[in-house]
Amino acid sequence: MLSIIVPVRNESDNLDDIYNHFSKNLNNLKYEVLIVNDFSEDDTLIKAKTLCESFKNIKILNNEKKGLGGAINLGINESSGNSIAIMMADQSDDINDLIKYNDLINSENYDAILGSRFTKNSKVKNYPFQKLILNRVFNLFVSFVFWNKYNDYTNAFKIYKKETLLKIMPLISESFNIFLEIPLKIISRNYKYKVVPINWTGRKKGISKFKIKELRSKYIFTLIYCFIEKNLLNFKK
Repeated sequence: MLSIIVPVRNESDNLDDIYNHFSKNLNNLKYEVLIVNDFSEDDTLIKAKTLCESFKNIKILNNEKKGLGGAINLGINESSGNSIAIMMADQSDDINDLIKYNDLINSENYDAILGSRFTKNSKVKNYPFQKLILNRVFNLFVSFVFWNKYNDYTNAFKIYKKETLLKIMPLISESFNIFLEIPLKIISRNYKYKVVPINWTGRKKGISKFKIKELRSKYIFTLIYCFIEKNLLNFKK
């Protein structure tokens, strides 16, 4: 079974679309959706519980440790599937890519499928220009530091074997930087993964929670932490 973790904070306007997004497109998959409420200050949690009554394969979890890091950790621990995909509530990710992810990780026995929005076969729409430039510079820097050709570390939308995620625990990042920590650990520990092109479209509803100035130090911390871990693992060999 596929578990889909969707962290939400103040996403009341997107909830109906999230439920419809999965129910209309994943008819041929056995899956569950874990909506993890991350200390929303609007009626996200109340609305999610109401909508959940109509969908048996959707669970509502209330994050106990504020931040995306806590939400993702909770989702992993509470998931029932053997594969776990992480998707954002703004529906920026292509549902067809999720189906492709699931087919690949099950048929070819990968530990992870890492999508990239920046290949010749990818399509990206409405990406804020300043954010795009910073994204490309930082991901290029990460590729250089870790001597790896992958170029989209920081995007959340990827799929992993649950047993692999449990092996790379603990995940210590508190915010968006958890989406950097996970693939770096996968790559550094030599798990089997495949990079595939994916599509991405900028959010149409709600407000992005990504704040570049606030998160800069967190990303640097995660980068240094994973770099030290990688070298310690190599030293032990």
